[in-house]
Amino acid sequence: MILSVSRRTDIPACYADWFFRRLQEGYVYVANPFNPRHISRIMLNPSVVDAIVFWTKNPIPMLSYLDQLSDYPALFQFTLTPYTQDLETRLPDKETHLIPAFRYLANLFGPEHLIWRYDPIIFTETYTPERHLSVFSHYAAALTGCTSRVIISFIDFYQKTQRNMQGTRLLQISQDQYLSFAASLRACAQAHGMYIQTCAEEMDLLPAGIPHGACIDPEHLEQILHTSLHLPQDKGQRKACLCAESIDIGAYNTCINGCRYCYANTSASAILKNRDTYDPNSSILCRKITEQDKIFDRKMESLQDTQYKLF
Repeated sequence: MILSVSRRTDIPACYADWFFRRLQEGYVYVANPFNPRHISRIMLNPSVVDAIVFWTKNPIPMLSYLDQLSDYPALFQFTLTPYTQDLETRLPDKETHLIPAFRYLANLFGPEHLIWRYDPIIFTETYTPERHLSVFSHYAAALTGCTSRVIISFIDFYQKTQRNMQGTRLLQISQDQYLSFAASLRACAQAHGMYIQTCAEEMDLLPAGIPHGACIDPEHLEQILHTSLHLPQDKGQRKACLCAESIDIGAYNTCINGCRYCYANTSASAILKNRDTYDPNSSILCRKITEQDKIFDRKMESLQDTQYKLF
């Protein structure tokens, strides 16, 4: 199985101590987001966890635990955007903290284990296409040799996103402007040795040379693991998502990064309520197991072939 840590919350930034305690214990409980009383027990044995995919804007709190990943192949989806505290209210400085953290991980695990996410792209009076291109170019230069893949997407305005971004003055961009902008990103990425693709993006950017892609890409994982994998497409994601199936162990309404465009948080009060129940020693994230909960053992198995490939 592929373990997703996590699309629902930034576990490396906010709950690294909890996650690595769960890794030591060898199991984790995860509530079904649509039926919270249904709890899955997920075993974390290296014999069934083919890879761990970390999604994060700030991996710094987990850096001291990385020696515990020696038995687990790891892939990092590292989001690095141009936004400052107007849109990302609680993230460390990009230049002094996050870019060095990206380089550190690439040096430790290898650039093939790092994916740079430049998403979501939001056009505002502050973050114009010109500013995006300038910052993207700067980051691409700073990350040259640290990754070979960059993923982009444009913001989707879910109801909670619209509410959280009230007061932000958005720019209206034409289709031709989108394509011109995307073509410039592609040229910049290519100049720095990076393949660029979209993530769950319904807009067709192929005319600009950017294909649709998968964040959890079976081909990429096979190259990292040096083996063949039986990975079906994940039917639980958005329609445009091409990712392989994974098991997510996070919980919504728990991330404290403070990104105003976030789709995973309903409100600040919901986050505070869940944070009040946080216990790094708990078997489940930001809640308690009660007598009303029904616990099921999730069937876990490795998806690797025993016959290794040569790359």
